[in-house]
Amino acid sequence: MMGGAAVPAQASAPATTPSAAPAVPVVHSPDDSWRTVLDDADLLWQKLPKTWYEGPYLGNGRLGSGIYAEPGATTTAVRFNVQHSEVQDHRPEFGSLFGLARLPIGHFTLEPAGTITGIEWWMRLRTAELEGTITTTAGTLKLRAFVHSSSDLLAVEITPSEGEQGFRWVFHPADAISPRAGFQKPPAGYTGNPPATVEEHGGSSAAVQPLLAGGEHVTAWRERTRGDSRTLYVTVAHSHPRTTARDRALRTVTTASVLPYGLLATPHRAWWDRFYRKSFLSLPDARMQRFYWIQLYKTASAARKDAPVMATSGPWLEPTPWPNTWWNLNAQLEYWLIHGSNHLELDAITRSLSEFRDNLSKEVATPYRADSAGLPRTTDPQLINGGATAPVLGYGVGIPGQDPPTPEVGNLTWALHNVWLSYRHTMDESILRDTLFPLLRKAVNYYLYFLTPGADGKLHLPTTFSPEYGVNAPNCNYDLMLLRWGCRTLLDSAKQLGVDDPLTARWQEVLTKLAPYPVDANGFMIGAGVPFAKSHRHYSHMLAVYPLYEVTGATPDERALIEKSLAHWVGFEGALQGYTFTGAASMSALLGKGEDALKYLGQLMSRFIQANTMYKESGPVIETPLSAAQSLHDMVCQSWGGTIRVFPALPAAWRELTVHDFRTQGAFLLSAVREEGRTRWLRLTSEAGAPCVVRHGIEGPIEIRDQHGRPLRYEEVADGTVRIELRKDDSALITAEGDRPDLTIRPVTPNATAPRWGLPV
Repeated sequence: MMGGAAVPAQASAPATTPSAAPAVPVVHSPDDSWRTVLDDADLLWQKLPKTWYEGPYLGNGRLGSGIYAEPGATTTAVRFNVQHSEVQDHRPEFGSLFGLARLPIGHFTLEPAGTITGIEWWMRLRTAELEGTITTTAGTLKLRAFVHSSSDLLAVEITPSEGEQGFRWVFHPADAISPRAGFQKPPAGYTGNPPATVEEHGGSSAAVQPLLAGGEHVTAWRERTRGDSRTLYVTVAHSHPRTTARDRALRTVTTASVLPYGLLATPHRAWWDRFYRKSFLSLPDARMQRFYWIQLYKTASAARKDAPVMATSGPWLEPTPWPNTWWNLNAQLEYWLIHGSNHLELDAITRSLSEFRDNLSKEVATPYRADSAGLPRTTDPQLINGGATAPVLGYGVGIPGQDPPTPEVGNLTWALHNVWLSYRHTMDESILRDTLFPLLRKAVNYYLYFLTPGADGKLHLPTTFSPEYGVNAPNCNYDLMLLRWGCRTLLDSAKQLGVDDPLTARWQEVLTKLAPYPVDANGFMIGAGVPFAKSHRHYSHMLAVYPLYEVTGATPDERALIEKSLAHWVGFEGALQGYTFTGAASMSALLGKGEDALKYLGQLMSRFIQANTMYKESGPVIETPLSAAQSLHDMVCQSWGGTIRVFPALPAAWRELTVHDFRTQGAFLLSAVREEGRTRWLRLTSEAGAPCVVRHGIEGPIEIRDQHGRPLRYEEVADGTVRIELRKDDSALITAEGDRPDLTIRPVTPNATAPRWGLPV
């Protein structure tokens, strides 16, 4: 039924019709909500961090620096790592993990005159700067440092006391060899690159690292003294196959060193201020709220739209067996939080898949390249795998049913789900037309070659590999789930674009006849004949539940299937890792189980998250903390299936909550406030005029008014769910009938105190 405000249309001529109420804009707290939550989330070190997992980190998607005590010299030097996401090797014959690997660059040591006796450092999230003091037996060193938001420049200002005038900086070039060599024997014929050479250029220094494949990467630095302070300026440049990096690096530090620290930092601080103000979230759990804002800082330090897709450790390369980009889970999880937090300017996945799409066809075998594409498990930033198999097979994605040992076929389709999310959260049709539809068509085409009709009349897949489980299976759930989502999305996309595609009937046939997902008494199996029977960190067998939302618990049987699958999966201890618990939290949120979601995030925090909110397994892996932020999003708002669900899975302890400009599917910006355990109000602003269906969660009769205070027409489609007539650029404010709440956006009061992240005493 249609209605204006809370008056149903079927009451065709009511005695009184709701009139326009005074328009009340959503405003911000005069004491600056962003400043309040960001300052509260600053990390604190009162003990010297000894590893990257404990220390501060700075970055801009390309240049990164992690800061901690120099190993083996913990009382005499502090390390400032210098790494860069574009610095890689270029020998594809040795594969993505050796010949195309990210290469370590080196580090500076800050060496005081005295012995270090104490520190107090603050990572100031609001300005993305490290500041603090190092105390030594000779005096103090006051420091400030940042990696510039839009220039590949590290600036560190040191103000020494009288006894510390003699401190010094020393650069230590790293061996330019794949970090994988520390964990696995390199391929035959593989050697590291020759050592770097340090040169002096009129007050600037340059460590020039030649590459056997041609080209170089260069670290350049210069120190300037102004008054009582000395500022170190550092940059990194990479070039291949030409040797142009030296000139670029020297030019960068020469130009930058003209400016004192404060002037150089001014545009940097302004960039970060604009970044944070694109959205707002405040929770009553102080530790979790701080964690959330640190993840936004971390993401913007590790990602830019025009930077490489994050490798497993972001721009901070540390000893790792995974020195490149991983596509069977890591990259996808790394970028989920950019959608809800309203930071599509960081979307490197959509840009990379579009820019390097030609390489995706080269990763499938020759007979399939004309109309198919795939994405190997690992690639470099240009989506090239190389790989130990490349000289033999000539491609990186296996052939279902034929290609041992692990034909992992679904990675491109899963990566394109991230692209679909970017489309759905912006409704930017160019993403759909230019990137998603043509690439998804090729990804699905590859599957179509191998579908075979069975005696049951269903279409079946031969053996493929469910990421990380270790056993190939026919009708592998990883692939069936992605294929079903892919065909459905192609049909929807063709309709949206007005494309009369000759494969439409085939996609529809697949949806109609595709073999059902293999299940047993414990829930989803790995594939036909392969039960889920051992501890396994990955939820590759459950993608239809999350993040695809193809199986949502809409019926009692579906809900029971999700519940028993989830319990069975997390019930095997031994191989569970951090992202096991972020996946479990988001699946619980789908079911509306806020207490369970919080429980799983609590296990993540207590068992896996490190002092500085980083995460490690055999090496650093950045995706898990970032996906935990997405799990928080899933508790606060879900917008799959064409319905926006406000506060769908909050634990009882979260009686107060504020969210502002949270981006949802359909390109809506949501602001909402929960007070005393109930939703007080919410506002949706439409950027695209897409259909607006919202489960608002407000009990009793409601009013819906536009940005001018006028009643809006709406239809009640279910209990607590309405469809609103909302045009592009219009807003809808939903409140309880007669309620006129304060629409000020402000932080909520924490339930209890909590220690800061970092290493506080």
